[in-house]
Amino acid sequence: MAPYYTIVLKIDAALAAQVDRAGLRAAARAALQQQQAPGPGTLSLMVTDDAALRRLNSQFLGIDRPTDVLSFPNAETEPESGVRYYGDIAISLPRAQAQARVAKHSLLAELQLLVAHGVLHLLGHDHARAQDKARMWQAQGAILSALAPPVRRRPRGG
Repeated sequence: MAPYYTIVLKIDAALAAQVDRAGLRAAARAALQQQQAPGPGTLSLMVTDDAALRRLNSQFLGIDRPTDVLSFPNAETEPESGVRYYGDIAISLPRAQAQARVAKHSLLAELQLLVAHGVLHLLGHDHARAQDKARMWQAQGAILSALAPPVRRRPRGG
């Protein structure tokens, strides 16, 4: 039996109607399972706007511009329950929409790509070096292939 993962969604009220909550959770769980992340575990996934991603990017990375996805690994374990907290992922819905149009796939496919990418970062993946990038893109492709309906496996750019 697969480990149990809790995906806490925080979606801006003004954007909620555009977001497939089940699709986001499916992508996060697929990434955790594909990477054999120990469970039980929890992560938080926020879907918001460019302004919020810009603030987070500036505050935590010193980059004063919006971005599509940010990950904040945690890896703490609740002492009483043994439940691991993997961290937080923040996604800009306007960026996801624009990227979906350019890639000619659905918004859900783009959001699932960004969720998978974010979860991989929570689990320690990086793409700063070529060999690390190749491993991360391979894992990302495997995660997206496991989702139904199939999504395009375009690598995330950054």
